[in-house]
Amino acid sequence: MEKWFSLKWFGYDVLKSYEWVYPYFLYLLPFVPLLFWIRNALHRKHKQRLVITYNPVRGTADLLTLLRFVQPIAVGLGICLILVALARPQIISERTDRFSEGIDIMLLLDISDSMMEKDLNPNRLEAAKKVARQFIKGRLQDRIGLIIFAGEAVSLCPLTTDYELLYGFLNEINPSMIPTAGTAIGSAIAVAVNRMRETDGESKVAILISDGDNTSGNLGPTTSAQLANAFGVKVYTISVGRPKVVSKTDTISISSALVDEGELKNIAGLGNGKYFRASDNNALESVFKQIDQLEKVKSRDVLSRDVSDFYRIYLYWAVFFLLIAIGTKSTFMANILED
Repeated sequence: MEKWFSLKWFGYDVLKSYEWVYPYFLYLLPFVPLLFWIRNALHRKHKQRLVITYNPVRGTADLLTLLRFVQPIAVGLGICLILVALARPQIISERTDRFSEGIDIMLLLDISDSMMEKDLNPNRLEAAKKVARQFIKGRLQDRIGLIIFAGEAVSLCPLTTDYELLYGFLNEINPSMIPTAGTAIGSAIAVAVNRMRETDGESKVAILISDGDNTSGNLGPTTSAQLANAFGVKVYTISVGRPKVVSKTDTISISSALVDEGELKNIAGLGNGKYFRASDNNALESVFKQIDQLEKVKSRDVLSRDVSDFYRIYLYWAVFFLLIAIGTKSTFMANILED
C-alpha cells in the first residue's frame, strides 16, 4: 500500500474503485459548506468589530489576505474527510476456486502396427492421441496416467495432475517405442490395475483403446478384467477403425484389420465398464465425450472474498487538516476578532 499522504487517494479511478459500507455519510458532504453559512449567519451580530477608517482599494488580494482562508478551508476539508472515513471505503477482490475429489484415470493406448491404418484421419493412432488430448483438457483435478502396449505393455506416465507432462508424452508416442509385435491387452489392463490398486481416488477408471484382439502377453484379458473388478477399477473399452471390405464377384471378405468386438465387450462387461465402437474420427470424439459424462465427479465452487479497508487513509488526512486548523487558530492567519 502506498503512503497515506499520497495524493493518489483522491484520484477519480481510486474513488470509483471503492465499495462503500455506509454510503449515506457521503450524502452529507454537500451540507458541509452549509454549516459554515449557518455559523456565519448565527454569529454575525455577535462578532467584535474594530472601527477604523478604511479606504477600499481595488486590486489583487495579497498573500496575507489569502492566508486568512487556510483555517476555515482546513476545518471544512477535515470534516469532509471524516465523513469519507465514516462511509468506510473498501476494495473487495473475489476469487472462485473449484474443488473436486478427482478420479484416477489410466489411458491404455494400443501402438501396434495396425494402429497406423488410415481408415481414421490421419491414422488410428494419431486420431486416438488427438481425442485423448481433448479428453485430458476437459478434466478437473483428475489424476491421469498413460500406458502404451503392443506385444508388451509399458507404463509411460504414472498418475499425475500435470497435464502438460501428459501432452508431452502423447506427442512422443509412436509404434517404434515397443518393437515386440502383437497386442497384449491383458497385460495392459494388469499394469493399469497395479498402478491404481492402492490409490485413494473416488473412482478408478481404465480406458482401453485398441483395434485388435489379444494376441500376446502373459495374462489373458478375461483374467485381467476380473482382477480390475476386484480392485474397483472400471474398464471402458474402445475399438477404433473399420474393417476393410473388398468386393469380388459378389463375395465380401473382411481383412485382418477387423476388431474382435466380442473380446472387448467381454472385458468391459467383466470390468464393470462399457464397450464403445469408433469407426471414424467423429465417432471416436463422441465416445470420449460419453465417457467424460459418465465419469463426472461432484465439484464445488468456493468463493473467496479479500476485503481491504481504506478508511484509515482518509482519517489520517482529516486529522492532518484539523491539526492545521488548530495550529493556525491563534496566528495572523485567523481573524482574532472572531470567537
